[in-house]
Amino acid sequence: MSDMMQTQAGDAGAFRTFDLSRAPSPCFVIDEVAVTRNLAILKDISNQSGAHVLSALKAFSMFALAPVVRDYLSGTCASGIFEARLAREEYGGEVATFCAGYKESDIDEIVALSDHIIFNSPAQLARFSPRCRAAGKQIGLRINPEHSEGDIPKYDPCAPCSRLGTPVSLLTPEIVAQVDGLHMHTLCEQGFEPLQRTWNAVHPKLASYLPSLKWLNFGGGHHITRADYAREQLIDFIKSLRAEHALDIYLEPGEAVALDAGILVGEILDLPTNGMDLAITDISATCHMPDVIEAPYRPALMDEAEAGQTYRLGGPSCLAGDVIGDYTWDKPLEIGQRFAFLDQAHYSMVKTNTFNGVPLPAIALWNSDTDTLKILKQFDYSDFKERLS
Repeated sequence: MSDMMQTQAGDAGAFRTFDLSRAPSPCFVIDEVAVTRNLAILKDISNQSGAHVLSALKAFSMFALAPVVRDYLSGTCASGIFEARLAREEYGGEVATFCAGYKESDIDEIVALSDHIIFNSPAQLARFSPRCRAAGKQIGLRINPEHSEGDIPKYDPCAPCSRLGTPVSLLTPEIVAQVDGLHMHTLCEQGFEPLQRTWNAVHPKLASYLPSLKWLNFGGGHHITRADYAREQLIDFIKSLRAEHALDIYLEPGEAVALDAGILVGEILDLPTNGMDLAITDISATCHMPDVIEAPYRPALMDEAEAGQTYRLGGPSCLAGDVIGDYTWDKPLEIGQRFAFLDQAHYSMVKTNTFNGVPLPAIALWNSDTDTLKILKQFDYSDFKERLS
């Protein structure tokens, strides 16, 4: 097991031509051309394999692009009542909802909003599935294949004592008889090979149940739009499953939808020293890129130099650990200078918070073909205050 997740960010691509001073700071700038390119790849996978491909809102829920997602994918997957509402209101298509624990007060609305309702445990399945069945909805159960492919324990749903999914060894014919399909989500920013190994491990344990199922959902974590992903192998894998078992196959990519499609623009506020050169920025790791601390990982800096002057970048909050990392520029930084981190469209935007009253980054939509820039959202004091009481 590694103690740090490695960034999967690719080349800066068209963002190298973007003038960072055009956006407010801090600001997420999303290239709709890059998102569309990713969606076209996912649609091609769907067309060739016959799989239903759903966009995972937990990773990227920029609903300004919902019409584009709707043009390319079968629908979306949600993680609870608010995402299910967003899915139905803005995206349309199929809505598959999974939650580790549904509340009695939410379940009727979730059933109304969703096409597939996926349960985490036999107890929740038994408690709520009659309402799903009465509404004519598809019912699923998330399983834990008990085969681990994760590098970071906290991002590994198959880690020991995981709360996510029913261990496949605990399945019984009585449990499976209550569902239309099984769901497994075991990967995190990974290629095809871990999926194949997971299936090889779990298939013998599921073989007796497959004839009674209508569908299998392989969840997310598939880096299908990354240049080195074995797409042809994925297509062949899905086609063989559909042919052999007469099952519908679902995929729920999240980061693949927005991979390398967004940057987070920031500004240098101060340049103190304490044993090394430091840089205080208006980007906060804890407020704007929580995965930097939670994963942890080191985000890629656009145009980082191999040699020059190195600074430890940190945010404006009072958290001592609000540190993004050590980065090198080819010449000394200046106060007011702009910079950008790569591959920040997925997960960063949906995880932002206002700890310490740090303002949220603005959200902008850029078209790298036409160079059109639209500032979609700028947050203010009311966004901070109204979360409190």
